[in-house]
Amino acid sequence: MLVTIRDCVLQQLAHCILNFAIPISGNSIATPGECGTILAFDFGEKRIGVAVGDMNLRIPHPLATISAPDNARRFAAIAELIAEWQPALLVVGVPADDPSSLDETRIAAETGHRLSRLCRKFAKRLRTYFQLPVSLVDESLSSSAASFDLGEAGLRGRKQKTVLDQIAAQQILQTWFSNRNGTA
Repeated sequence: MLVTIRDCVLQQLAHCILNFAIPISGNSIATPGECGTILAFDFGEKRIGVAVGDMNLRIPHPLATISAPDNARRFAAIAELIAEWQPALLVVGVPADDPSSLDETRIAAETGHRLSRLCRKFAKRLRTYFQLPVSLVDESLSSSAASFDLGEAGLRGRKQKTVLDQIAAQQILQTWFSNRNGTA
């Protein structure tokens, strides 16, 4: 029996719903935001890596690499993933050229390194277009770390290209989970 990442995440979501959406007292339900799927993005000018994880289990999985020549096609591919996974939160990796660049109140800031500005602009578009909360995470060296991990697994050079951005997105999501646990 072939078990896909989607099947695993659906099982995780069912577990989360059964264990966390039970009334605590009276008509109240567990705090929203403690449960749900997260999609994380490693933004690049040529490709966007995507990873998926569950807020309860905190285990990120590589999901997809979006290689589209224009923003319309990129956002169409993202829309398909959002429709399929129904995330509660989106996480975007941003090269942190300064610590304040990760402040969500500065998501539209036009300061800092060019790639930082592009990542924040991408995050703002995600938030506006999909009406979902977006969290920014320091993605410094995520692609380098992903390349190292893939090299350790025996994938080098061009063989890495198809999955490198997904693994970088996975590392971004792992950073988000670690920061949320206070173990960064």
